[in-house]
Amino acid sequence: MSLLQAIQSGKVPAHVAVIMDGNGRWAQARGLERAQGHVEGVKAVRRIAEAACKAGVRYLTLYAFSTENWDRPRGEVDALMGLLVSCLHEEMPLFMKNGIRLRIIGQVGSFSPQVRQAMDEALRQTEGNTRMDLVLALSYSARWELTEVVREAAVRAASGDLRPQDISSRTIDGLLATSFMPDPDLLVRTGGEQRVSNFLLWQIAYSEMYFTPVFWPDFTEEMFYESIASFQNRERRFGKVPEPGRPLKADKA
Repeated sequence: MSLLQAIQSGKVPAHVAVIMDGNGRWAQARGLERAQGHVEGVKAVRRIAEAACKAGVRYLTLYAFSTENWDRPRGEVDALMGLLVSCLHEEMPLFMKNGIRLRIIGQVGSFSPQVRQAMDEALRQTEGNTRMDLVLALSYSARWELTEVVREAAVRAASGDLRPQDISSRTIDGLLATSFMPDPDLLVRTGGEQRVSNFLLWQIAYSEMYFTPVFWPDFTEEMFYESIASFQNRERRFGKVPEPGRPLKADKA
C-alpha cells in the first residue's frame, strides 16, 4: 500500500518547502558531470510536484537556485540556466494537467533577458491554475529578502506612511516575497546536510523539519509521503503548552 493512502487528509501540511540538495554529489558518485545531476534533479521535481498535488499540499516551495549559486563554475551556471529555460517550456503540460500555478521568488533581475522571458511566459500561462502553487526560489536568499524588507520599511517610515512603533511581525510578513502564502508547515532537506542554508529564515520559525540522506535525484514520491507522515505524527506547540481539546496556532503579533 502506498503511504499516500495512509496520509490523514485533515492534517496535510498546507505549505511544504524543500531544499533540493545532492544533485552534484549524485552525479559525482556515478562518475558523471555535475550538470547531469541537475538534469536528473528535474525529474525529481516533476515527481514531487505531482506527489504534492495528490497529497493535497496547497503550496510547494523549491529552493532551486540561491544567490550563492552564482559563484559556482561558469559552465555549471550556464548549464543550469539552459536547463531552467527548457524546463519552463517542457513542463508546461505537467503544470496545466495538474492545475499548478507557477510562482517565482528571488532576484529575478539577476537573470538574462532570455531566462526572464521564459519565466514571464510560464507565469502567464499558469496564472489561472488553482490546485497548487509551485513556488521556485531563484537567485534567492533569506538575507537578501530580509534586507529588502528592512529597506522598504525604512522608505515607508521616511515618507510618513509607516510609523516605527507600528511595525510588527505582521508588517514584516506583508513585506516578504512570500506574503501571498502561509509560512511552511514542513521543511524537507535532501542530501544528508542538516542546515537551512539561508532559506526562508523568517518563515520557518515554527516549521517542522525533515532531513534525509537521500540525494535529490533519488527522492521518490513515497519518500515525500513519508515526510508528510512524519509531520502528521508530531505535535506542533509553537513554544506554548497545549490545552486539552484546543489546537495550537502560531502567533502573528
